[in-house]
Amino acid sequence: MYLMNPPAAEPEIIEADAIPTVVAVFENHPMDIMSVAFDETYQVLFPTLNAKGITPIGPGFALYTSVPTDTVSFEVGIPVNQPLDGDVSANNGIVLKNSELPGGKIARISHHGSYDGLGQAWPKFLDAVSASGHVLDTPFWEVYVTEPSPELDPATLQTDLYTKLK
Repeated sequence: MYLMNPPAAEPEIIEADAIPTVVAVFENHPMDIMSVAFDETYQVLFPTLNAKGITPIGPGFALYTSVPTDTVSFEVGIPVNQPLDGDVSANNGIVLKNSELPGGKIARISHHGSYDGLGQAWPKFLDAVSASGHVLDTPFWEVYVTEPSPELDPATLQTDLYTKLK
């Protein structure tokens, strides 16, 4: 599974299989309150998966289906060993659904540091991939390799950035 590859200091191109996921979908969500979407999703995601006997098989992620402006459409979720039997509505209004992280030809790089640096890391990554002759496609996604915790030094976070290629 490509999510478990060692860190990539420079953009790398890989061929990969799709990975099944369980997600919450957010359409045209305000960028300034994205953290609320993450918090509300992860609050119900793990207990729901546990109750259904579904095991996470990799780190959490956000998959973007639109280019962020003031709003963005995206999925928040986790790779799993098996799909849900159907959509699950949680008591906080979050609806969990089956989805997948894309397979095929994809580009990847690892970002080390706080989430605040992702806004600068994305264009640098995408420009480097384009400059090397590859054609970008959607979706694009970030995988939170380092599990955040209150005691964690943000400088030690690893977030892998991915984009689909044509």
